[in-house]
Amino acid sequence: MAAPALAIAPPSPAPGGSAWVRVARLRCGLSVELPLPGVTVSDLLRLRRQSVIRSQWHVGADVPLRLNGELIAYGEFEVVENRLAVRITELA
Repeated sequence: MAAPALAIAPPSPAPGGSAWVRVARLRCGLSVELPLPGVTVSDLLRLRRQSVIRSQWHVGADVPLRLNGELIAYGEFEVVENRLAVRITELA
C-alpha cells in the first residue's frame, strides 16, 4: 500500500463544528507556486530528468500556497528524509 501523499494532523473541532464535519473529507487541489519569470516554452521543452531551472527566488523565501486557486498561506521548501516538503510559515 502506498503512503499517503499528504500527512497532516486532523483539524481540531471548531465550536458548533457540525458544518465542518460535513465538508472535512471533500477533496481539493493544493498547489505550491514558484514564480519563474522569463521561462519560455522552449525552456520547458528542453527539460529532462536532472534538469536544473534557475530562478530569482531566494533560498528560504516564502512561496505561495493556493487551495483551489485561492491563496491560503505561504511556506518554505525543506527536505524531510529524502522528500521535498513545504513548511507553512504564514497563513494568508
